[in-house]
Amino acid sequence: MTKSRPPIALYVHLPFCLARCPYCDFVVYAGGDARGPRARTERLYEAVGRELELRADALDVQFGRPQWAGAGNPVDAAAPADLAAPREPLRSVYFGGGTPSLVPVASLDRLMAIVRARFGVAPDAEVTLEANPGPDERGDLAAFCRTGVTRISFGAQSLDTGELRRLGRRHSPEDVAAAVAGARAAGIGSVSLDLLYDVPGQSVAAWEATLRAALALAPDHLSLYGLTLDDPDAEGITGLGGDHLPTPPGARRWRERALLDQDDDRAADQYNLATDLLAAGGWRGYEISNWARPGHESRHNLAYWEREPYEAVGPGAHAFDGATRRWNAAAMEPYIAALLPHAGASAVPSAAPPGGAESLTPDIARAEQMILALRLDRGVPASSTGAPPASGAFAWARSAGLVEWIESDGETRLRLTLRGRLLSNELFERLL
Repeated sequence: MTKSRPPIALYVHLPFCLARCPYCDFVVYAGGDARGPRARTERLYEAVGRELELRADALDVQFGRPQWAGAGNPVDAAAPADLAAPREPLRSVYFGGGTPSLVPVASLDRLMAIVRARFGVAPDAEVTLEANPGPDERGDLAAFCRTGVTRISFGAQSLDTGELRRLGRRHSPEDVAAAVAGARAAGIGSVSLDLLYDVPGQSVAAWEATLRAALALAPDHLSLYGLTLDDPDAEGITGLGGDHLPTPPGARRWRERALLDQDDDRAADQYNLATDLLAAGGWRGYEISNWARPGHESRHNLAYWEREPYEAVGPGAHAFDGATRRWNAAAMEPYIAALLPHAGASAVPSAAPPGGAESLTPDIARAEQMILALRLDRGVPASSTGAPPASGAFAWARSAGLVEWIESDGETRLRLTLRGRLLSNELFERLL
């Protein structure tokens, strides 16, 4: 039986955007919820802070209070005697959304103060903030740096004006360049760009132009995602306790039209082009959708792919302790109501927000570990490929040219080929 472990990473979901893009399936609240007299931002930030405290309380009970020493961090020797090792500080903190760069610096400061006091943050931790590149959305980059942000991820999506308009994005290619330059000037040490391919109307040549324009900005990391147009309503995950929000009617119509203009062969050509272009420039494709300059791999996302334990707070956020997955429901009002109950004649204590949890069986845990490891360029050890059902799945994958043997650090490992990356879901389904 897999044991629960204390988190090494923390995800904080801040769900506000100025506008909701039609392809977006993240938990996002836009328009009047995010700005103006009806905005619910301050209550949400307060509720997220309260959830951080509650989740830290639970970790203190289970694993003892963190033991670490660092700037502004206390040293505490209160861990239970039967722990094999003291609870270590976080190696990564990730503010995702939404558009976390819309958060006032004072609110981000308060949240980081709670994180440092209750979870601990390692001196060399990676602290990531997602941002939009537009001038009214990228926020005060220098102030974010002073708060402790070491890495910023800009949702560029494209560097083609027409594509940005089709995607419902508010910024221009020039804004992306200005945002990257602003992050550098602010002293943020690692800059990442998100880009989309298989966009409606996007040719292979247009995709290459976006890639070359992005490389000219000299980022440290690139995340390249094929545009996916899922239907969370049909999947049954948008109900009261679901971790997604219902798809607005306008977005649903946009997706139905966009699906007609997507093409698997074109998407494969675009992915192959990106792989060749980035390899020629010395970039490491360390994960199916992610490339980095040496030393700039996303440590937070590596925690996910390496199945390390992580805590998570905010509407729709998912956490994992090594044995159990837990999620918060996406609906904001029940989230706030649970964490910030109205004071009556007698104060009502805060409670964990609505959501759910799932304990993983040993078989599912093994399959999940293998699938996540295969997403990485170092693959899986040969020793883990011989037991059923993995042996049959890998025999099929080898015959189909989806995997290859490599030698890495004196160990024989199996990893996806380029063809295997393109067809990885077919192998993953066989491993489950």
